[in-house]
Amino acid sequence: MSNIITNRSELVFLYDVKDANPNGDPLDENKPRIDEETGINLVTDVRLKRTIRDYLYNFKKQDIFVREISDEEGHIQDAKQRASDFLKHLPSAEREGKTLQQQKEIATSEILKQCIDVRLFGATIPLELKVKKGKKTEKPKEDIIEQTESKEQTSSLTFTGPVQFKIGRSLHKVFNKHFKGTGAFASGKDKERKTFREEDFLPYSLINFYGIINENAAKNTKLTDDDVKLLLDGIWNGTKNLISRSKVGQVPRLLIKVNYKENNYHIGDLNSMISLVTEVPDEELRDISQVRINLTKIIDVLKSKKDLIQNVEYQIDDRVKFELEGKEIAINEALKNSGIPAVQLSL
Repeated sequence: MSNIITNRSELVFLYDVKDANPNGDPLDENKPRIDEETGINLVTDVRLKRTIRDYLYNFKKQDIFVREISDEEGHIQDAKQRASDFLKHLPSAEREGKTLQQQKEIATSEILKQCIDVRLFGATIPLELKVKKGKKTEKPKEDIIEQTESKEQTSSLTFTGPVQFKIGRSLHKVFNKHFKGTGAFASGKDKERKTFREEDFLPYSLINFYGIINENAAKNTKLTDDDVKLLLDGIWNGTKNLISRSKVGQVPRLLIKVNYKENNYHIGDLNSMISLVTEVPDEELRDISQVRINLTKIIDVLKSKKDLIQNVEYQIDDRVKFELEGKEIAINEALKNSGIPAVQLSL
């Protein structure tokens, strides 16, 4: 049986997209999110978590709490209805016979046992619970009838997620491209002209995500070592297998997991210690072969804190080139030379 994690970890994840929209903004015609002042491409943590959730549910047969479920009439569950799924194993009479706190404890146990996304990312879950209101006495003629009434009470469960990500940011400026094209269908009944479609995409973006796994919050959601292995699988292979029209072509390039042995300690901000080296102007970037990843800062920091580090786990794409102090180097060699124990992941 897998153990609840006891060590803190930091994550750095790089992936790139080509001729795609990594994260559209629904409030801006679904255009790619771009920081207007810097030209940096932004990808929300919600987008990455959705990628991981969908992969674990569709490919690894893991149940997740946050997913779309419809009834026979096509009505989509709200959060309260979804939460009630985890009390359905109780007969109605037995459920109503339990106190509000007892029902919350049962829901908590079932949700954490069944839903890996809540164990990973936490959640705020509204509950609508039925509890006995009390006995009502009526006196029709000579008989005395006691009726037990029930009422619905609302409450909620709050889980702080052990795994949290910052907003992902590209390592370079990006440039939005706007397309117009004709659709396949007419613009309406008895019309002769076809509809027009418009879309926005980025020719290239190399995106840098930072995450942290908090061992303290893990105690409350019961996050295990096996869950974390599935998380890493979801980050890497979920990104690769997100094959939709706007996302096809996403490729994971680098995943680093720094595991600490010191309680309540992490270096922090590791993503800012990775930079891009290229001789190509940002507006001409189109492929990972045009850049190198500069590891100088992150290796220096890890080396200075190596006594607090248990090991570093990593996964790389073979096409990525790395640089340390101006010279090309393999990442495993860079870690080895700094005296940091390193393990390559099998993803």
